[in-house]
Amino acid sequence: MSNTGSTGWGRATAGEGDLWHLFVRDLVLPARLGVHAHERQGPRLVRLSLDLAVRKPSGKFADSIEAVLDYQALAESIRALLNDAHINLIETMAERIASLCLDDVRVARVRVRVEKPGALPDATAVGAEIERAQTSR
Repeated sequence: MSNTGSTGWGRATAGEGDLWHLFVRDLVLPARLGVHAHERQGPRLVRLSLDLAVRKPSGKFADSIEAVLDYQALAESIRALLNDAHINLIETMAERIASLCLDDVRVARVRVRVEKPGALPDATAVGAEIERAQTSR
């Protein structure tokens, strides 16, 4: 039996403990993104997907939103980040989103995919995908 699950990540590494793999797929939000003049005229829609390796709380699990990573609150934090300022590069956007996710100490690793639908006439979307891990604190 494989230990990679749908994320493609293997077992937890030393110090990570038990992990849950949470995801947000195809979150579509307005963002000011791009280096070209037409991209600076206003927001455009971007599509975001996140895979998060989240440390499971120790002890008895409480069936409560306070015991887990609240994906609705995370989505609102990302929305606020994207409303904050124009971002030139899709890679920069992915890095900022990853950093925001890793601000929560329960998040051991995150994979962020940012897509710009319609950026090329012959492609459904262009984008960047990054994976980042928590540094020792």
